[in-house]
Amino acid sequence: MKCKHVLWATLAVLTVVSAFAWAQETGHYPLGVEGLKAGTLPPPGLYSRNYLLYYNANVFRDRSGNNAGLGADIDALVFAPRLIWITNQQILGADYGMDALLPIPYQDVELNRIGLKDNDFCYGDICVEPIDLAWHGERWDLGAAYALWMPTGKYNRPRAGANHLANPGKDFWTNMFTFGGTYYLDEEKTLHASALGRYEIHSRKDHTDVKPGQNILVEWGVGKTLAKIWDVGVIGYAQWQLTDDKGSDVADAIQGIHDRVAAIGPEVSVFVPPIKSILSVRAAWEFSAVDRPEGTTVVFTFTKIF
Repeated sequence: MKCKHVLWATLAVLTVVSAFAWAQETGHYPLGVEGLKAGTLPPPGLYSRNYLLYYNANVFRDRSGNNAGLGADIDALVFAPRLIWITNQQILGADYGMDALLPIPYQDVELNRIGLKDNDFCYGDICVEPIDLAWHGERWDLGAAYALWMPTGKYNRPRAGANHLANPGKDFWTNMFTFGGTYYLDEEKTLHASALGRYEIHSRKDHTDVKPGQNILVEWGVGKTLAKIWDVGVIGYAQWQLTDDKGSDVADAIQGIHDRVAAIGPEVSVFVPPIKSILSVRAAWEFSAVDRPEGTTVVFTFTKIF
């Protein structure tokens, strides 16, 4: 039974969240993909926002936050194109919009202590956000949204004799609710602080009797605008599991554990007027992880304004 628990915990831990967040049955949302001005949605128009995310972790933290000693070596590189349309229509005084995202990941996972390794390359779970609401004031922006993550990605059902540590799909649906804002600390709007919160409610997995617990996630950033085109600052994220994982296939070793993690790091972005585009790069180092990997996230973002 002990070996069975180790295998199930390992498979749960290393299932990649929509191909670019890694954890013990956490939610779909990819931690760290937004940073400075995360609570601000753009004005009406059509936008292509493309993410390239790299994640690396060499330690897995147990339920007490200690190194579990699995000899973990986790690498993932994910490209995720996102199309955003903010219309000229208004709801409750807010600009109304919608967007959709498709992650395409490559994953390479090794647990050297127990001799398991796996890699995979395929499309992940599609996210459709049919409701984006954006309010803009003289020195503040607010945003709210609803999104649905669909289990369209490749998923290999765990079974005896098969590693299947790398799975592009999560195998469950997620309803995600978002609210956030950005406040400008000076009249010129060069100093800004933002926070973006998301709440995830998950369905039962399609191929195993597991219903992941609900999660709350926060991304934040404090920055300064320079020469009207540069933004530099400090960003971070945190995630907490609020309810238990449920189902007969939840391993005894992880019953009642609520995973969590936090991260902090720098961001630099620049607006390039000739091509109407924004380029940004951010890095975040994780800490205080419980029941999940603890590593480093690096995200490159290219936003094109049409």
